[in-house]
Amino acid sequence: MEDSSRSRRSLIIGAGSAVAALGLASRAVSAQSASTFKPPRHPEDAWLDQRPGAHRIFIDAATANGAGEAVLYANNLYSAQRSAYPGGTDQDLGVVICLRHFATAFAFTDAVWTKYGKPLSAILSFTDPKSKEPPSTNLYNKTGYGLTLPNLGTTIDAVTKRGAYFAVCDTATHFLSSQLAGAIGGDAAAIYKDLAANLIPNSRFVAAGVMAVTRSQEFGYSLLYAG
Repeated sequence: MEDSSRSRRSLIIGAGSAVAALGLASRAVSAQSASTFKPPRHPEDAWLDQRPGAHRIFIDAATANGAGEAVLYANNLYSAQRSAYPGGTDQDLGVVICLRHFATAFAFTDAVWTKYGKPLSAILSFTDPKSKEPPSTNLYNKTGYGLTLPNLGTTIDAVTKRGAYFAVCDTATHFLSSQLAGAIGGDAAAIYKDLAANLIPNSRFVAAGVMAVTRSQEFGYSLLYAG
């Protein structure tokens, strides 16, 4: 009986050791896989590696309010870098603001808002907080609105001058073009060309904003969501 119990204990101990060893081996393989994984680089994403700045930040905005918050966050980052870090400058930061989904409409200049402000207002459920009417300008690039808008008075031009760069969702731009065409009885292709010709300065189209968000992580950007 004693020999039988001793054998069972030995069997249990041996099985436990084997499981533990297997677990350690699995974790080692997992850690090795994670540390050696390198995503391939594509020419379409090369611009992400060409932005200046020692610290890379990618601000993701997907809503009308988020577009304004993204502009505010960018300004806060620049200001904090200068005030809290000795010798800190705006040039230390590589800030990219991604305007995608319903934030995309704010990637266009006043020319677009003057022409399409009413249908854009309906699509976004976004109105001028002062007049309560559809905007006829890009309000996130206007002063005098203060706390009535989520950018709290910081404009697109202001953060652009500090170095912010904008990634604009091409997929959402095509969507907006089709929605605007349906609203005004226009041609979607022609409207798309109109939008593309009136991008805000220091910006570029990306195939899809969601793709740019994920690819930015592969290039060492910290992700900050706005909205």
